[in-house]
Amino acid sequence: MKYSIVYNSKTGNTALLAEKIKEKITAESRVYFGVPSQEALAADTIFIGFWTDKGRCDDNLKTFIESLENKNIVLFGTAGFGGSEAYFNQIISRIAAFIPNSCTLKASFMCQGKMPFTVRDHYTKALENDPDNSQMKSMIENFDCALTHPDTNDLENLSIWIDSILK
Repeated sequence: MKYSIVYNSKTGNTALLAEKIKEKITAESRVYFGVPSQEALAADTIFIGFWTDKGRCDDNLKTFIESLENKNIVLFGTAGFGGSEAYFNQIISRIAAFIPNSCTLKASFMCQGKMPFTVRDHYTKALENDPDNSQMKSMIENFDCALTHPDTNDLENLSIWIDSILK
């Protein structure tokens, strides 16, 4: 079996996951590692990593996914909002909708990832304008929680997940 690892990473979170996957796949089995490229198509199975952009992957990765034919797909990604498997599943479903019918989605993995501080600044400014806004308070709390992610536990879960796929 030949594997490619294709990913986009805005803040380094997804890149960290991609590197962990790369460590688990032998060099002999890995035909490509990097941003979306036609070179990745030499693999039977393509690990596709994304950062969450408005509830889905960015347009560059979407275009790559839509171009695939007869591949096994494994999705992995990060999202600033975490703690909810249901939310992660919604994101995976949105991205899986881009996968052509000739391909097979084999598995998926998501975890929380830290966000740029400009996001927290936006939330803080909104809270200054409306100090009783419980939603903004919750967003700031989530932002602060996300600062440590992907953490050791996330990477351990990813490692176990990869092992189960490569069996």
